[in-house]
Amino acid sequence: MSVDSPILEMKSITKRFPGVKALDDVNLNVQQGEIHALIGENGAGKSTLMKVLSGVHAYGTYEGEIIFNGSLCEFKNINESEELGIVIIHQELALIPELSIAENIFLGNEQQKNGVINWSETLVKTIELLKKVGLKVDPEEKIKNIGVGQQQLVEIAKALSKDVRLLILDEPTAALNEEDSENLLNLLVELKEQGMTSILISHKLKELLKVSDSLTVLRDGQTIQTYHLSSQKITESIIIKDMVGRDLTNLYPERKKVIGNEVVFEVKDWSVYHPLDPNKQLLHNVNLKVKKGEIIGIAGLMGAGRTELAMSIFGKSYGKKISGELYKGGQKIKLNDVSEAIKHKIAYVSENRKDYGLILIDSVRKNLTLSNLKKVSNKNILNMNDEIVEAESIKTKMNVKAPSIEQVTNHLSGGNQQKVVLGKWIFTDPDLLILDEPSRGIDIGAKFEIYKIINELAEKGKSIIMISSELPELLGMCDRIYTLCEGKITADVDIDEADQETLMTYMTQSWRS
Repeated sequence: MSVDSPILEMKSITKRFPGVKALDDVNLNVQQGEIHALIGENGAGKSTLMKVLSGVHAYGTYEGEIIFNGSLCEFKNINESEELGIVIIHQELALIPELSIAENIFLGNEQQKNGVINWSETLVKTIELLKKVGLKVDPEEKIKNIGVGQQQLVEIAKALSKDVRLLILDEPTAALNEEDSENLLNLLVELKEQGMTSILISHKLKELLKVSDSLTVLRDGQTIQTYHLSSQKITESIIIKDMVGRDLTNLYPERKKVIGNEVVFEVKDWSVYHPLDPNKQLLHNVNLKVKKGEIIGIAGLMGAGRTELAMSIFGKSYGKKISGELYKGGQKIKLNDVSEAIKHKIAYVSENRKDYGLILIDSVRKNLTLSNLKKVSNKNILNMNDEIVEAESIKTKMNVKAPSIEQVTNHLSGGNQQKVVLGKWIFTDPDLLILDEPSRGIDIGAKFEIYKIINELAEKGKSIIMISSELPELLGMCDRIYTLCEGKITADVDIDEADQETLMTYMTQSWRS
């Protein structure tokens, strides 16, 4: 690979939206056959830059030049960029669950003649592509029947079917466990060795430093720095300072712990069965307690039952044949639906903010007040003035970066969307807040702000249950950590006795054995 052979040059790219300059004179230079990391806080302009490159933001809607493989490009849509071999895989996978793997891979690129699909050729080519990405599954298996890690590999196979020359991956490991993440990164290295060029967008600095050849940092829509990792010794702290414009000496803010003796919430012998398969038990006699002002963590591998536990507790939002008892303040309670859970001052922030946490086409104002409309209503009539005052107050407290509370929520960055979800539930003034992957898919700066909010809630006496796939996050934030394996609690570990190795041992320690 020569430093004089760029496959991509983006020069002085400027992109404006109403009221905001999303990209301001951004430059990006990607060499042939390298993995080039693109990093920055949510809202830094990474996704916008890639949308300009791929033609989602058409030529004429931005300023600057795109030179790909030595030629000036003026893409008017994504089809034109794909014809030249530029393929982007978004964080939200674009697969159709009810179609087979083969059908998904060649959707829009069907192996056909005179309008008739050649299924034999489709299957043969699918098998070749799956072999290339290391996926051993039946090509006729439906997408809905395979895991998220396997679906990510199907997306890459789909990209390879289009004779891809530049592969762009937006947060490809955000929803993957450690093993699937490792497999995906190894595949990118293998593809690089075969001559593939990739742009990798991620918030996971360790991953980027492990596999990338070059790394470009964006901040506030501007290019801050590009590092060539083979010749420069770069640390996580250097990148973080570039990203946020300041030092973050501690990724997890200090908290003044004021944990009471009172057990605010208790789960006893909680069992849950699968909603579609009444014979499949997902949770087995789960017991846990949370004290006033305490942050407890729930650690478990993918499929252990973490989200199922949270949702089944929160008004039986998930599962069938649910049994067991719930206690709040020592009193037995029944939560048969979400409204009863809210009435008992219990809130749940879903891991999937876009599907379960927000109404993306609505404003920040409406999303912030949605969970407690009674507070801004009189005799079931919404008081708009009260709603505006409350929404402005929450926006300020949560430090939501938006031009106004009337901003459409879909236009916010991931970190600011997460703050809106959290603000929405804080507006209900809960005693217990269940947080399911509260920092997934957001940058380090936004994580730090959300951690501070969680700590402030605990200091005010709120009880927190925190679910996370990232063990360092649980170790940095929690007072105690429960481990979950195959639907059963396997340990209750005090934070002073917890480390990653101990937790992983309990997370993989099957209670059935």
